Amino acid sequence: MKFHSLACLIMIGVATLLPAHRAAAGEPRAVVELFTSQGCSSCPKADRLLGELSRDPSLVTLSLPVDYWDYLGWKDTLALHGHTARERAYAAVRGDRAVYTPQAVIDGKVAVVGNDRQAIEDAIAKSPQTTLHVPVSLRVEDGKIVASLDASGDASTAEVWLCPTIARAVVKVMRGENSGHELTYTNVVRRWVKLGDYTGKAQTFTASLDDVSGDGADGFTVLVQRGAASKPGPVIGAAQTAAR
Repeated sequence: MKFHSLACLIMIGVATLLPAHRAAAGEPRAVVELFTSQGCSSCPKADRLLGELSRDPSLVTLSLPVDYWDYLGWKDTLALHGHTARERAYAAVRGDRAVYTPQAVIDGKVAVVGNDRQAIEDAIAKSPQTTLHVPVSLRVEDGKIVASLDASGDASTAEVWLCPTIARAVVKVMRGENSGHELTYTNVVRRWVKLGDYTGKAQTFTASLDDVSGDGADGFTVLVQRGAASKPGPVIGAAQTAAR
């Protein structure tokens, strides 16, 4: 996972005169992170399912390809080792040490089998409505990514992460369990950039588009998450937008 400190690029302000803008499609009801691999024969069904879920504007969906199946003979072309570290960190925090693909993590809290639609839908339905309680808007303007967070009245600190994403990536796998298959991935995370810390006040985080683009990214997601990269907690706010 490419974690970058952009302290010199980030401008943080407290909005005291104007209310923060809410996302045009409304606040999301859940964040679904799918840990997947091109070397996993059970993953294509999960990848297709995530693509279907991504059509729901009330869901924030992310594909996080991992690299721990590369030894089987096919190196995942989209995998980041940091995604493997993130999945393992989630498992350690939960205490179950369950690391597998496909795995879906809902709101940073609950892990279910990633190709089980019912399990994912049940996890979303059971997640408290108060989980994603920080309204976030995300926009691209004047060569910058602007993330505005409303005040929540909660003084606990959370980290604000920006993820450049590829909306649709098509890969033809030449070896391994999925040899000969053309696989399609949705909202593939290419980098993780820490924008700063959220303290419960209305805040705006800004980063240069030139500094966070690349790797084929054509969209962006912001996650507001308790804990730290090594010990991720619940996601309490999120938003997605296209790059242009």
